[in-house]
Amino acid sequence: MNTPLRWAARTVASVALIAAIIFVYFRLLPVNATTVALTMLLAILGIATKWGLTESIAASIAAMLGFNYFFLPPVGTFTIADPQNWVALLAFLVTAITGSQLSVRARRRAAEAIARRQEVERLYALGQAMLLSGSVRSAARDAVNSIIRTFEIPAAVFYSKLDDEFFRSDKQTLIISDEQLRGIADCEEPLIDRPRQIAIVPIRLGGQVIGSLGFIGSELSLAALHALAYLVAIGIERARSLEQASKLEVARQSETLKSALLDALAHDLKTPLTSIKGAVTHLLAKRHDPEEQELLTIANEEADRLHRLVVEVLEMSRIEAAKLHPERAPHAIADIVAVSLKAQEEALKGRDVELQIPETLPAADVDFEFIQQVLKQLVDNAVNYSPAGSPLTISAEVVSGKIVLSVTDRGNGIAEEEQSKVFDKFFRGRSSRDNIMGTGLGLSIAKGIVEAHGGKIWVTSEPGKGSVFSVALPIFRGELVR
Repeated sequence: MNTPLRWAARTVASVALIAAIIFVYFRLLPVNATTVALTMLLAILGIATKWGLTESIAASIAAMLGFNYFFLPPVGTFTIADPQNWVALLAFLVTAITGSQLSVRARRRAAEAIARRQEVERLYALGQAMLLSGSVRSAARDAVNSIIRTFEIPAAVFYSKLDDEFFRSDKQTLIISDEQLRGIADCEEPLIDRPRQIAIVPIRLGGQVIGSLGFIGSELSLAALHALAYLVAIGIERARSLEQASKLEVARQSETLKSALLDALAHDLKTPLTSIKGAVTHLLAKRHDPEEQELLTIANEEADRLHRLVVEVLEMSRIEAAKLHPERAPHAIADIVAVSLKAQEEALKGRDVELQIPETLPAADVDFEFIQQVLKQLVDNAVNYSPAGSPLTISAEVVSGKIVLSVTDRGNGIAEEEQSKVFDKFFRGRSSRDNIMGTGLGLSIAKGIVEAHGGKIWVTSEPGKGSVFSVALPIFRGELVR
């Protein structure tokens, strides 16, 4: 039965109920007018509660007319003799209509409360379903399916702005175009088209719009739609966080395994290398013909090179395993520089090394051997990447409460896009990787040692003019024991 016919049937039934009450009290059970009025008033309230305001108003008018005709003197006419009866009749009509309105309003609010409770229960169920999702893609698909199943919505579509992907429940959602979904995600304002039963709301999380959610045939309130979108956002972000955490854990385990393999390999190589070095050194001490002597010299140099590689790998493994524990004590930077230059006399032959280290420089709170190793790496780097015979400068000064130790060369410099990568493991510059020997571990090891001291290492360079490698080290703040 369509709505107009249903309304007409209810109206007729309401009037018929009032007529039945009048018949009973007028023909079968004579009572006073007050009882009749109260009975009809209760019937009108019941009609308002059951059906609505329109039916109850029709019943109120019918009751007023019937009450006047059958129970107010002169009976059998619509004329009212006593003015007090006019007041009573008007009061009856106003009471009936007002009571109907209050009853209908209470009914409507009860229905709204039930609807809100159902929405909350469904939102809770959707939240539980979203917590079971794994990847971002599965979370997006589960969100669409759970919305349809939980809220009994004919169709839904989810748009992910971050991935520019659409997840549709079926072809029915194509009435919401991709452009509409993108537009709502960009303008961040909901679109509610009640006549077409279409709703699109942006999905926000932390003040950022991550997509939009479209509904077909939805009668949910705007507040419920926003709450639903927020739940979907939390579910998607949770899945994204789990994915990232999983990737980070895999990367961490990969790094741990790689470090363990390198460490084991380096230890296994160290013993045979020591034997090879000893044997070659012993043979070099004897007289050989020039050709044999040259071969032994090459073997000795390559053994040294392999030994340096093994040492670097072991150092890198210690740094990555956080097993580097500097024995810090007050040391003069000038002493560290002097010992380092003494150990590198052979490599520095033919070069002028300018020292700019003030006598008033405070002591550094460092491990002597470790910082000497860092300085040796910086000097080796300057020697390898600058022309033979070009000067070097080693300087130290106090800057912002740290001792800044710098090594300056006159080489070709480092390209700007490579400067942020020179301290990465195994990184070799494009211009030097083919003609300069190295592993790409030295500067990475230096970085690990400096950071273990709570310091910082960086480079400033201008192509064609050279580079400056600087290290910031902590100042010793205690009292020197002499």
